[in-house]
Amino acid sequence: MSSHKNAASPPAPRVIKKYPNRRLYDTNTSAYITLAEVRQLVLSHEPFSVRDAKSGEDLTRSILLQIILEEEAGGAPMFSEAVLANIIRFYGHAMQGFMGAYLEKNVQAFTDMQIRMAEQSKSFTPEMWAQFLKIQPPVLQGMMGSYAEQSKEAFLLMQEQLQKQTEQMLGAFGIKR
Repeated sequence: MSSHKNAASPPAPRVIKKYPNRRLYDTNTSAYITLAEVRQLVLSHEPFSVRDAKSGEDLTRSILLQIILEEEAGGAPMFSEAVLANIIRFYGHAMQGFMGAYLEKNVQAFTDMQIRMAEQSKSFTPEMWAQFLKIQPPVLQGMMGSYAEQSKEAFLLMQEQLQKQTEQMLGAFGIKR
């Protein structure tokens, strides 16, 4: 066994400290950074965590939510009021845990589809783009079909887990299906 670090291991996440004055300090660069710069870390897929400077508490989620809030308030929101209201309704609901996993899987499936499209389009010439635009509906239907299938699978898995939990709960009360 070797005692040195594996060269293929992912880099340790950057640690950003949040001070009581709301300033963010990047321990990697030894400099204060803005929320916009944290957003850039997200966009560049750079792993990081935000920690309270005094307590060490993980504040990464709250910073990510703050970035989303700024993006939503900045002009072209991604979420409608109806979507936001429905998300709020899931908090405290029996389906809360399943909804998070369902949304995560769907966003990942959509991201994967985007990556595949971007990779396939790298080698496109202007002539190929013209042809693609002519046949776009069948190609998009195929990609959306794949996305819809992944979404359906995630939903069925969520439904199956809910059914198992319900049966366990009912079984605890001596009620069998």
